[in-house]
Amino acid sequence: MAFLNIEHLEKSFGTNHVVKDFNLAIEQGEFVSLLGPSGCGKTTVLRMVAGFETTSSGAISIDGQDVTHLRPNQRNIGMVFQSYALFPNLTVAQNVGFGMRVAGRPKSEIKARVDEMLRLIGLPKLGNRYPFQLSGGQQQRVALARALAVQPRVLLLDEPLSALDAKIRVSLREEIREIQRELGITTIFVTHDQEEALSMSDRVVVMNGGVAEQTGAPFEIYNHPTTRFVAQFVGTLNTLSATVVDAKTGGVTVGETAIALNRPLDGAKAGETINLALRPEVVSLGRKDGRDTVLAGRLAEVHFLGSTIRMRVDVGGTLISLDTFNTPDTPPPQIGEAVELSLAERDLLVLSD
Repeated sequence: MAFLNIEHLEKSFGTNHVVKDFNLAIEQGEFVSLLGPSGCGKTTVLRMVAGFETTSSGAISIDGQDVTHLRPNQRNIGMVFQSYALFPNLTVAQNVGFGMRVAGRPKSEIKARVDEMLRLIGLPKLGNRYPFQLSGGQQQRVALARALAVQPRVLLLDEPLSALDAKIRVSLREEIREIQRELGITTIFVTHDQEEALSMSDRVVVMNGGVAEQTGAPFEIYNHPTTRFVAQFVGTLNTLSATVVDAKTGGVTVGETAIALNRPLDGAKAGETINLALRPEVVSLGRKDGRDTVLAGRLAEVHFLGSTIRMRVDVGGTLISLDTFNTPDTPPPQIGEAVELSLAERDLLVLSD
């Protein structure tokens, strides 16, 4: 049995069914992200695991113990919130040791643990400061130390980086992951930021409308999405309408271009329209060896992003995005210029609804 088990979890607020038959098994020491748009149910799942929300049905167990109906303080869970939630009238050290004081731990043990946590988060000399004297990134580090000080069985992180600026977010997510690995603590991380989820997680659960649409490693989620929503939500995606010619062999046409997918299209029939998708990075400007499908179009947009350039090409009324590396000596084509795109059939995804 996994260390943290969530089985058939449901949550309704009146007639609003916000979590539907949610199942997830997390191994000890695993870092799992719940990824999805606002309102998809990810924070509600987290709050039910923490005990801040009651379940409508289903069960939650930690290390073999059923905690479904236990109060939050009986579950031995650490939680970090988006808004830091530090006590403004307490010093950094007092904030970190708060949970241990409530638990009645000896002062000497509290001091030793607080000092250990402050070293862990890289703030060993700031114990006497107050939250208002810290930056946002420092405050979130303190909130993390407070959650870890009580030695919880599970760490829950509810969009802890969303209030920080871009550079601090990147550095802090790396620190959180490093600390999590060092401690080996089982962690659930809630975010709507796909880059955070993909870069930090052992596994990602993509949620939509209260349902877990797909669960898998970041590589699998990005490269092999199983539904249209996952494909479109995780990363940038080009979608193409294709007409089925031969469902058994995967023969289709996109506009006037014939494409052999070389795999059966289960449930499809000749003459039907299906949706294909491909990532911008697998599309090349011009002809390229190994990418035998060529589409003709006109350059519609050019977006300079620093190290990369994103272009959008109008192919028969469909805009297809592609990414190329910025080469200072080779400027991109001009908008309106006729261009060719090349791609490999193996990179085309068949989307399910």
